[in-house]
Amino acid sequence: MSQAQKNPVLFVGAGPGDAGQRALKQADLVVYAGSLVSPAMLGWCRAGATTVDSAGLALEQIIERLAASQRQGQKVVRLHTGDPSLYGALREQLDALAGLDVPWRIIPGVTAAFAAAASLGLEYTLPELCQSLIITRAPGRTPVPTGEDLASLASHGASLAIYLSAGQGQNVSAALCAALGQEAPVAVVYRASWPDEQVLWTTARDLAQDLEQAGLKRQALILAGPAVAALAAGQSAPASRLYDAGFSHGYRPGRPTAKERP
Repeated sequence: MSQAQKNPVLFVGAGPGDAGQRALKQADLVVYAGSLVSPAMLGWCRAGATTVDSAGLALEQIIERLAASQRQGQKVVRLHTGDPSLYGALREQLDALAGLDVPWRIIPGVTAAFAAAASLGLEYTLPELCQSLIITRAPGRTPVPTGEDLASLASHGASLAIYLSAGQGQNVSAALCAALGQEAPVAVVYRASWPDEQVLWTTARDLAQDLEQAGLKRQALILAGPAVAALAAGQSAPASRLYDAGFSHGYRPGRPTAKERP
């Protein structure tokens, strides 16, 4: 293994995880998304480590810092919010590093959709109610592809986790009203898993005004769909077959049939 391959740049999701924690404790340089990453994450960094807030940096500056430190033999962490694979501007960073022949590896994290579900006690996939989760966003300065408009996606009846859209309250409200109805329950989770996390329950109709009254314009996840509605109503879904005593699978044989009994 070459010297360049020994310390690949680690793209670490800022959600909890032993691998990510170990990476931060060992890092010489941590370049973190200061506008999104909880400051508590930096508490894992060792004394003497260099920490750099990337919020005010351009892509070229971030890549230059990561590559230079890695080539000096340092252990480098690029600390992303949640999981790097979602809305993390990840691909452009990996391509830039690859173009410089700088190795990288990704440590997955916990995205806001799952941190929010943990806070709410929400299961997105309820038997006989909904078995799909759609992760999406409303169009803003970055458009969404044709066919991925929010009203169309919401009409599928799947659970919805809507990122980066708290500042688009009117548009999100209109889309949810059209697909789910005005009274459809909506949960908004601000800074999921942070110490100052807030949960706001509203409806598709009242979403925009409630977001405005709460002062939530960013860092808030909007959740809707059948599973959210069931949670809001205190409704129980049919139990999964996974733990049904009469349901056999590879780890638990079923009850013997009449022909199998001795």
